[in-house]
Amino acid sequence: MLPAHHRSCRPARGFTLLELLVVMVIIGLLAGYVGPRFFGQIGKSEVKAARAQIDALSKALDQYRIDVGRYPATEQGLNALVQRPGDEPRWAGPYLSKAVPQDPWHHDYVYRSPGEHGDYDLLSYGRDGRPGGEGEDADLVSW
Repeated sequence: MLPAHHRSCRPARGFTLLELLVVMVIIGLLAGYVGPRFFGQIGKSEVKAARAQIDALSKALDQYRIDVGRYPATEQGLNALVQRPGDEPRWAGPYLSKAVPQDPWHHDYVYRSPGEHGDYDLLSYGRDGRPGGEGEDADLVSW
């Protein structure tokens, strides 16, 4: 048996290549399982945020209509909720506390008045920014 002072001087044993590979495989499997679920939740939260913004913009448009007597024209757009249109004496806004937001995918909301589906149409074309689509690319509408 070695004296006590020799036992403490031995170099520490490192990991073998096989042990490192096993750990890397386990980490890869966990990332492959958890990653898609995590990123899927991000997409769902963007859709929920867009729906909430459409709802808030719809309420602001309704308040505008109560004050002015009609919805803003398509040409005036959603900016009429923040800045007084030059020809509108009964405007009592601003109806939004901040500037008109973009949708969660950084596209402008589409506003038309009169709309094809009611007094106005308010929509986001989703992640792809084009009409139609499925999942996160689907249109989100106010009607």
